Amino acid sequence: MAGRDLTGRDAPWSGLAALYIVVFIDLLGFSMIIPLLPYYARSYGASDTQTGLLMASYAAAQFIGAPLIGRFSDRFGRRPLILVSLAGTCASFVFLGMARSLEALFAARILCGLFGGNISVAQAYIADVTAPRQRSKALGFIGAAVGLGFIIGPAASALLSRQGAGEPAYAAALLSFADLAAVWFWLPEPAAHPHHGPLRGPTAAATALLSALRRPLVGPLLWTRLGFFIPFAMFQTIFPLAAIHRFGITAQTTAWIFVYIGVVIVLVQGVAIGRLTARFDERRLLIWSVGLMSASLLWWSASPTLALMLAGFVPLGLAGGTFNTVNNSLLTKVV
Repeated sequence: MAGRDLTGRDAPWSGLAALYIVVFIDLLGFSMIIPLLPYYARSYGASDTQTGLLMASYAAAQFIGAPLIGRFSDRFGRRPLILVSLAGTCASFVFLGMARSLEALFAARILCGLFGGNISVAQAYIADVTAPRQRSKALGFIGAAVGLGFIIGPAASALLSRQGAGEPAYAAALLSFADLAAVWFWLPEPAAHPHHGPLRGPTAAATALLSALRRPLVGPLLWTRLGFFIPFAMFQTIFPLAAIHRFGITAQTTAWIFVYIGVVIVLVQGVAIGRLTARFDERRLLIWSVGLMSASLLWWSASPTLALMLAGFVPLGLAGGTFNTVNNSLLTKVV
């Protein structure tokens, strides 16, 4: 599984293992916050609209920060930018735990989004050190690390939130600091990575994105990714609110449901994806996952009971896990 890097040498197992640990710890901290954030916002009087904007503020900030982090990693290396990203994430979780107003919550989430590009850099690291034929499997293990983080993180959140809303945020900050230490001591810089010349500002990054969207092979994959993750992000935002209004679910129960979804993602990306990509064409898997996601979200929105809604999360996790891994793999092969 180690594969070969761009220079033809064997990619070190120790480096890849350290990278998976880094991704796992990072998502562990991140997933401790997501299930509780709507409840946290409501404790400061946030409306449903404000809660949705709070969730969106992270992604909006990441839209600005992630391209810059990616370009800096091309220029200065993967490892230094993972360290910078983790340091900013750690600080944002501390600010979140200290927040005593809705405005402070927004500031903390925006800061977290600006530094939230480390998963993309980790995926670039994998692309640097693996051969194309093994890339889907290697990226699948990153997806499994993400899923495992989404299992343990919400479970820890459900337990810690009994002590207070700020406790999960401080625990996430501690995990991010541990993650930073793991990168510092264990993760080597790839032997080779692309160099894209002088750094550019946000305007140039936006121009590059628009240019990429028009490219024959890359553009369709990016548009498909956008169309897939808009409804998926809507689900992540709306689900806790729907859980409150439709079923009266508490923050702890919501966190345990996220654990359940994480189990499905781990099984798909850690076990099934290698077999699926070995048996089926990746483009066909991409089409199947989009269709399955559409059907799953329709099932979720129409479910009259909690039990039926939970049953619909199995194909939802299968679709999300398959799409993310296959789309990333295809992008690394066509760029």
